[in-house]
Amino acid sequence: MTTPHPTVTRDRWIADRKALLAREKELTQLQDRIAAERRALPWVKLDTDYLFDTVDGPRALSELFQGKRQLLVQHFMFGPGWAQGCKSCSFMADHLDGAAMHLAHRDIALLVVSRAPLADLLAFKARMGWQFAWASSNGNDFNRDFHVSFAPEDRVDGEVFYNFHMTPFPQTEAPGISVFYKDDAGTVFHTYSTFGRGVEVMMGTYPLVDLTPQGRDEAGLEYTMAWVRHHDRYEDAPAGTA
Repeated sequence: MTTPHPTVTRDRWIADRKALLAREKELTQLQDRIAAERRALPWVKLDTDYLFDTVDGPRALSELFQGKRQLLVQHFMFGPGWAQGCKSCSFMADHLDGAAMHLAHRDIALLVVSRAPLADLLAFKARMGWQFAWASSNGNDFNRDFHVSFAPEDRVDGEVFYNFHMTPFPQTEAPGISVFYKDDAGTVFHTYSTFGRGVEVMMGTYPLVDLTPQGRDEAGLEYTMAWVRHHDRYEDAPAGTA
């Protein structure tokens, strides 16, 4: 809902806009500093070369870099037995295909990983019209080791280790993004992960929405992103997309 706004002269608007611009520049500069700190984080050498189920057969994590040194993984919430993938993770994934070519030219490969069987992933991928690589971690501990899937024994007093601390989380799957680097010797390192609202970096739609008068319009909703649907499930989705 759009709140009432005063109507002012162009000169007054420019004055107010310049004041906001100064704040926006502060944020940009802070983001640049944090990005530098992120790149300076130490790395962790992976002791396990996790084996995934892919369209090309079983492949180790080290084989999924698509000829690149850097690998960006979306931890997509889609567990075994689920009828479809998480709608919010789907919202994230909707942004990947357009970015893939540009990321490839920065030596970055994209991979989406979920615990559901590969056949379920591929069927949902076809429904959504996506092209990115999607691998199933159904037969390995990748999701649990990176704290985006939770077995009953992972819960302590109703809490699980997520986003680097113990917290209540009602579902068995959680969203996240992880980054890996492979050196010339083929050794794989974990360099970064982000969870919770950190995954908004993959949601290019949100910064555009934030520019508009109504913004996200999520105040009062039971949870953020409650308005999001699978792109073929919006009421005005084009015919034939369901």
